[in-house]
Amino acid sequence: MTRNPVNHVTDGGDPRATVRTPAQRQPSTAHGLPPAADPPGQAEAGRLAATVERLRSEVRAARSAADGRALVEMAKGVLVGKLGCGPAEAARQLASLAEQSGTDPLELAVDVINQAASDQVSQIAEEFLTRAEVRERADEVQSTALRLRSAESRVLASPDAQSMAAALLENALAPLGVTGVAIWAAGSDSSLTLAGQAGFAEEEAARWRYVPPEVATCARLALSAREPAFIGSLSDGGLPTIGRRRHPHGARLAVPAGTGGRINGVVEVSWPQPQPDLPHRTVRQIEALAELCARALDDAEPGAAQGAAPADHDTGLGELTDLADNLHDPALVLVPHLDSRGNLADFRIHHANPLFVDPAGRPTSSVSGSLFLEAYSLAEADGLFEKMERVHATGEPLRTQRMSLRALVDQVPLTAFADVSISRHAGALLLLWKVEDEAARLASLLGHAQRLGRVGGFEESAVTGEITWNGQLFALYGLPLNATPVPLRDLGAHAHPDDAIAVTRFLRTLLHHRREASVDLRLRRPDGITRHVRVVAEPALDANGALHAVRGAYQDISSQHWTEVALAATRDQLAHSEAESVERTRLTLQLQHAIMPPAPAALEVPGIRIAVRYRPAESEALVGGDWYDAIVLPNQRILLCVGDVAGHGIEAATGMVILRNALRGLAVTGAGPAQLLAWLNAVAHHLTDQVTATAVCGIYDPQTRVLRWSRAGHLPPVLVRRGVAEAFPLTSGLLLGALPETAFTEEEIQLEPEDTLLMYTDGLVERRDTAVSETLAHLLAVAAREASGLEGRLDHLLTYSRSDTDDDTCLIGIQVR
Repeated sequence: MTRNPVNHVTDGGDPRATVRTPAQRQPSTAHGLPPAADPPGQAEAGRLAATVERLRSEVRAARSAADGRALVEMAKGVLVGKLGCGPAEAARQLASLAEQSGTDPLELAVDVINQAASDQVSQIAEEFLTRAEVRERADEVQSTALRLRSAESRVLASPDAQSMAAALLENALAPLGVTGVAIWAAGSDSSLTLAGQAGFAEEEAARWRYVPPEVATCARLALSAREPAFIGSLSDGGLPTIGRRRHPHGARLAVPAGTGGRINGVVEVSWPQPQPDLPHRTVRQIEALAELCARALDDAEPGAAQGAAPADHDTGLGELTDLADNLHDPALVLVPHLDSRGNLADFRIHHANPLFVDPAGRPTSSVSGSLFLEAYSLAEADGLFEKMERVHATGEPLRTQRMSLRALVDQVPLTAFADVSISRHAGALLLLWKVEDEAARLASLLGHAQRLGRVGGFEESAVTGEITWNGQLFALYGLPLNATPVPLRDLGAHAHPDDAIAVTRFLRTLLHHRREASVDLRLRRPDGITRHVRVVAEPALDANGALHAVRGAYQDISSQHWTEVALAATRDQLAHSEAESVERTRLTLQLQHAIMPPAPAALEVPGIRIAVRYRPAESEALVGGDWYDAIVLPNQRILLCVGDVAGHGIEAATGMVILRNALRGLAVTGAGPAQLLAWLNAVAHHLTDQVTATAVCGIYDPQTRVLRWSRAGHLPPVLVRRGVAEAFPLTSGLLLGALPETAFTEEEIQLEPEDTLLMYTDGLVERRDTAVSETLAHLLAVAAREASGLEGRLDHLLTYSRSDTDDDTCLIGIQVR
């Protein structure tokens, strides 16, 4: 009997009070005044809206009560099974337990169900109960379990996926801040169909009814990865999905929904605002709801959900078996094998078609009916089983070539290569397993080797004259594939005339003496191109020793020939260049050593003692332009100088000789060191080929022990006095040859007996990774150490020098007496 829904809902227990006319309604007053009159149409609309809202509230309350009654009935059933009592006794026990514990009967029913069940809902409740803050969050734990069990009751009672989505959003997801939920059904071609949704506009849902394969969406991420995919903000992810126009910055969580290792679809939930992160317990709750949806969809009738894929049935195995038997490739039909918890553990070989050949050589009867990992225990290590799991879960077919397949036969691993194709049909897998033929593989390998090596094979019958060429030999001759092959006896006609003698010797050895032979020749092709080839052939004799056939190969060695020619020319050029370089270095060293011996004898001059050390560069190729000089001038004064010409080689050595000799000649004039450097700068700029150099020039007067000195871009001298080493000041002075005219600053210093003056080039202190100031400080520390005489001090400085540039080094020591 159908009741009028308006009359069925009462107000205060009186059916007549549900809908009242304006005349029946008593006017209310405020402060004794009659109420303001509303327009008739607005008053009627308000009453209708209030009635509709009250009806909705009562419907929701009725649904909640029905869900609660379903949970209580489930708890009573658990008690009946555990206590062995009747339903009435179970109801009394449940009420007594609730009264004794002081809890709501509905919450107690949820606890009983969680303790008896072993699904994800009970696991989530157990995880919450084991947390340290359970006492403070007891209400949250009970609320979560109640919501999940209520959602479970509603989902299982839903007739289609649309109702499931509404039940999930209303009963379980709305308290988590979720405003939309979409249930996607996965097709066998890895497409996605919107089976049901709640919280999204109908127009938006209509546009997303079907998502083709390979289209990247939020749900596609979870389907491909087979694990939850969380996007904190759609604006950052950039992935399209349902409802993005309304909430472009909202967050999404997509969770695969499947049972028995197979993913039936994806549950996608939406938050209107960005979410930095989701708590683990929230993700676990949504995973439990996704598994619940998967079970409900799997148990639903085919076509019940809008656009959902039909459920799997064993009746489809017969059609799949017939399909496998009619294929031209070896095939296996595999069905999922689940463990006690309903998870995918293996696949059982349901059927092997007549063309199937076991790689290990076992008969098909020993393989059919067994578990796949039992028959092929190494499939998991080889990665094949993981691919099978993925195809079974997502429905996306997989094809791969030359996959290694190993099987254990008497504990001996046998390896084979096969082209594998895996596809899902309903709940089963079709595995195409085409083992590579060894003869075909070797033929293909030989063909590739001949192509890469530019080798063309031939065989010529000495009895019938029949000639067989492969395609590479036609290309080598520059002939089309339908041309007549060239007989071996006509080889000389296609060779360069200069190779005629070599070809005749080759044919005589091969055909007359019947021995293996080879020849290198220049093959002239019809297109005018000449190729350098090597022909290798051997005779084939019959049982009587007569020549039966000749077989051999041509190899194009043009690239090798021209490479050898280029290498020979390069070797000749390198040998000539090396000889020139050796001679050039020898002459440079001779010139340098003639001017500056590495260890000349000490110079004895009245009032001072002069010692010199010259250290050439470690590499002979780095012959530099360092020089030193110490001579007594006609006025009995002493010229002391060191210099360094920029660059290396014969040019630097030549420039050094020019500047050294020029300074000697200019010093005879009696000019001071500043003037000498100014004249030497003019020589470097005008009379040399762009020579630049640094120098320190000093004039020492033995009578007064006064040293006048000047520098041109060079490091200053070092004075060692009473165990203390100190560098001269850095006076101004540009390097030689940079400008046509420049002035230099002249300084003088009064030397004392037992003073030691050190003049050097930058090869003594220069380092690639250290500033000059640091290396100069190290030089001062070494110079201040005690030494056995002047020569010992110079040797000590060279020994403990930290320079690493392999440059020449000049070092002059002047000891005052």
